[in-house]
Amino acid sequence: MNQADPYPKAPTLVTLTNDNGMQVTLMDWGATWLSCRVPMADGRRREVLLGCPQAEGYDQQSSYLGAMIGRYANRIAKSHLPYPGGDRYVVASQGENCLHGGLIGFDKRRWAIAQQSVELVCFTLDSWDGEQGFPGNLQVSVTYALLADNRLSIRMQATTDALTPVNLTNHAYFNLDGAQGDIRDHHLQVAADQMLPTDGMGIPFGELRPVAGGSFDFRDGKRLRQDFLADEQQQLAKGYDHSFLLNLAKTWQQQPAARLVSGSGDLTLSLFTSLPALQLYTGNYLAGTPARDGGEYADYQGVALEPQLLPDSPHHPHWPQPSCWLAPGECYEHEIQYQFASH
Repeated sequence: MNQADPYPKAPTLVTLTNDNGMQVTLMDWGATWLSCRVPMADGRRREVLLGCPQAEGYDQQSSYLGAMIGRYANRIAKSHLPYPGGDRYVVASQGENCLHGGLIGFDKRRWAIAQQSVELVCFTLDSWDGEQGFPGNLQVSVTYALLADNRLSIRMQATTDALTPVNLTNHAYFNLDGAQGDIRDHHLQVAADQMLPTDGMGIPFGELRPVAGGSFDFRDGKRLRQDFLADEQQQLAKGYDHSFLLNLAKTWQQQPAARLVSGSGDLTLSLFTSLPALQLYTGNYLAGTPARDGGEYADYQGVALEPQLLPDSPHHPHWPQPSCWLAPGECYEHEIQYQFASH
């Protein structure tokens, strides 16, 4: 296979359910998380994920709604890889930089369905040597599992036949008030003592900074709007679009990396992950994206919480996180869990 599949082409949809009535819908195009309907205390189900009116419409948006992102999520400065034996260059997709895997990332590829049941689906993808400039043939699998406690697990695995950078994540946008209103009314808590400053293109320009006392301090939790656009870092990005180095523990399954509470206070999302960092993006450029109800989303109508490596990691091997480089014989394996609880 030498190129991405044509799109659209009758995407295959998969719906997962559990005994509580929670319902998650996915599709093979981009291994995309299309819908998440959460049972509420009043007996109704609430859609908490931003999405397009129909699966075939995902080619009309550039916000990566619900898609799996790879081969390398976030940004690589100047699309340059410092590679043994000589520099390599990947496809630029945001100015001179590579964002989310290039012009045709994993979000625009058709994945195969390797396993499927009522509560689980496994998507697989073969990424060839040289795809979007990345070295090595990469075999990827992503397993979505809907658990009994209203937790969606996303388990990501990859192997390669040549040294290559790998950074996978899911790019779901949440609005816990039912995709209504401004997510800056949501309350967010993030278990992170440090954040990474970036320039106007989202490229890191300095070292990790303590969050203490500043607008990036979410350790005790606060509404997103409390310190919104309060400093130059946010003003450059038109909001939050920054990575936090998480205070990870070996017992990450029991200790949330982040908690998001709806503006109305009746629904909580707890995020658990084995990944070292979390990209917080407040939907600063969502305006004009086709919306599930047939209209268009506005800026700040959804928030993305994307566990991953810190951006531009190939150029910063000294950062306190696992290496972004995957070698032959190794297995990339990480997990993200999103757990919902109504009040």
